[in-house]
Amino acid sequence: MGKFADIDALDLSPAARRAAEFLKSRYPSVQITSGRRTREDQARAMARNTQLQRDFIATGYKDCSVKRACQEWIEANPGAITEADLTAGLLEALQAFDLPALGKLSKHFSGDAFDVKPPALNPDDVKNEMQKLPGLERFMERKDGSVVRWHAQFGKK
Repeated sequence: MGKFADIDALDLSPAARRAAEFLKSRYPSVQITSGRRTREDQARAMARNTQLQRDFIATGYKDCSVKRACQEWIEANPGAITEADLTAGLLEALQAFDLPALGKLSKHFSGDAFDVKPPALNPDDVKNEMQKLPGLERFMERKDGSVVRWHAQFGKK
């Protein structure tokens, strides 16, 4: 493992990796909570948020066929309320799509995105630094229930 073992484990694209390493070199205590995701990882992340807000997918993602399929599954299955049930159903919906289509839902599939847990120390400085990262395409601040995450994505718009 290299200098940034926690970043090594995220399997980020080169642009996202450079940005994550830069951020960690400036703020070593920053916790990067996710990088490249599998279908299972994405289904679990969406399920957790859907438990808290049933229309999370509808309101939290750009419109694409994958988003619509996932939200349609949620609406067709009102009895699915546990994280396990939601994860299984969303995974089923995601399995119908190839990686290019999944990439329209989330840059996490290509490793071109990572999420950061806002730090207790100097959060405004870290947030400002993230918004200026080289190659940054989009920065989002999400509050999902009681959990706040900062999302940085890289690559072509």
